Formats: sequence, structure tokens, C-alpha cells
Amino acid sequence: MAEREASVLVAGVDEAGRGCLAGPVVAAAVLVPVPWSLPGLTDSKKLSPRRREFLARQIKAQAVSWALGFSWPREIEAVNILQATLRAMARAVEALAMAPARVLVDGNQVFPAPMPVEAIVGGDVSVPAISAASILAKTFRDRLMEALAERYPGYGLERHKGYGTAEHRAAIARLGASPLHRHTFRGTFPRGTQLRLPGVER
Repeated sequence: MAEREASVLVAGVDEAGRGCLAGPVVAAAVLVPVPWSLPGLTDSKKLSPRRREFLARQIKAQAVSWALGFSWPREIEAVNILQATLRAMARAVEALAMAPARVLVDGNQVFPAPMPVEAIVGGDVSVPAISAASILAKTFRDRLMEALAERYPGYGLERHKGYGTAEHRAAIARLGASPLHRHTFRGTFPRGTQLRLPGVER
């Protein structure tokens, strides 16, 4: 792959975790030659965990380069979830081993970059490079949330991955919100929720 001209390389970008109550937004950028395809690629949410993991291995093996970008809860609170997501995406592109000729991102928002960036609504289904990014972002974030569940027990993070399920909301009401929670999402927390772990001063 190294001998390919940069002009024929495109990066697909997508994120995971934007709608969660806890944890970071994780963005992935996948740099691939054009044309490129991998059977079975689609939006990560349409795939089983086992299938996502299988495809993630294939994507990493075939991509020219891939990288991740993050935005953690305190940054999300400071700049809002949209801007935090765009920052995570830009960081993922910046971390690639080489610069793409252009960037294709899922959705209807773009971020500043030194190369053209095009937003494609539904791109995680229709554009292989974006589908690949969707899968890498989702698989990495799921594993990360499972690991963080050991540091912040009792919330069920290993099951719901930080999304606002009934189990998660009940745990927040019982335990208070941990440092992993996005406190600017307070309106979605149960009334009276403490925005700290019980007994821990901030």
C-alpha cells in the first residue's frame, strides 16, 4: 500500500457514543485506496458484536492507515456535544499515518481540515470507508466502556456502554453521577441526582 499515490486515498470518518450519558465520544478515521470494498460493511449498529469484531480485524488488516480520536466528558461539557464530536473526528484524521486527499464523514456536519471534507448523510451505510470507520469506533468504544465499568462499578456500563437505558438511569439515581458522566446532560438524569460519587468531593 505504501507506494500508492496519496491522491487516490480517501479517509472515512464516523463516531460512536455521541448520544450517551457517560464516557467519551470516540471517532475513527480509516484511510483506504479508491476504489475499496469489504463484503459485509454497513452501519456498525446493524451488526452483531461478533460480526463487528470480525470486520474490525479485516479493516485493520486492509486499511492503509487507521486512527482514533477522543473527546472526554469534561470537554463535552465545555464545548457542547456537537463541537466535541467534530474535534474527535479532526483528531482521528490528524493521527493518520499519512494525509488523505479528501475526507468523507457520516452526517451533515464537517470539521476544519487541510484537505476537502464532505459530509454524507447515511454514509455509514453507503460509503465503505465510512462504514469501516463506524465499525472501528464502535468496537473500540465498547471495549473501552467494558474496561471503565471496572473502575466505575454499579452502573452497568459493561452492558449499556453509557447509553441512557432504564438500568443506567436507575443506577445514576442510586449512586449519583460519576466523573465519567456528562454533567451537562443533567436534564436527562433523574430528579435529585448528585453530580458526584457519594462521599467524594469535587
